[in-house]
Amino acid sequence: MRIPKIKAPKTNPVFAVVVDGETEVWYLQMLKRNDREIRVSIKPEIPNKKSVEEQYNLVCDLANKEFTKVFWIIDLDTVIKEENEAPKGKKSPLKSFEEYRTDFTKNYENVVVIVNNPCLEFWFLLHFEKTSKYFSNCSGAETELKKHLKNYEKTQKFFTKQNDDIYLKLKPNLKTGLANSIALGNFDNENPKKAMCEMELLFQSDELKKHFE
Repeated sequence: MRIPKIKAPKTNPVFAVVVDGETEVWYLQMLKRNDREIRVSIKPEIPNKKSVEEQYNLVCDLANKEFTKVFWIIDLDTVIKEENEAPKGKKSPLKSFEEYRTDFTKNYENVVVIVNNPCLEFWFLLHFEKTSKYFSNCSGAETELKKHLKNYEKTQKFFTKQNDDIYLKLKPNLKTGLANSIALGNFDNENPKKAMCEMELLFQSDELKKHFE
């Protein structure tokens, strides 16, 4: 009697997402909480130390583990802050970031670098308006965002409120946010002080794009 082959169970994709703050963690958690049909496990990771180098090292470590993809979501204002505070003679943190990004692009097929300039709040702002205005720091983007989300605040309570969390507030305008994000183009090493948002690289990944078309 012929013994049927046992098919290996299909495993859902698993994304590791390296971030440097809790707001990104809460936002990703709310995405998963609300879009339950997404069969992708999204695991935010915050390094113990949040320097650009520490984030890079964590991405490298995760890239060699069994994740489908590793996303590095980086707020460029933190890189520029490190740049401004770096002692003379020390290697430029911005230059280091550019090298890290190039390394991942060339040598790691499973790593995707997502640059937000200045920060995640700029991604939120793009849900409401098409803008290429450069904000030198996150507080400027937050001030503009509050014109649309008047009670916005960087707290877990605001981000995760049941039936009124940050993702639910933004979801009706998600397609607008993606279109405005794409219109800004990709990060340019030659122009780091350019308004930038690459969050579409997450939402339009092969594993997720069918849910957000």
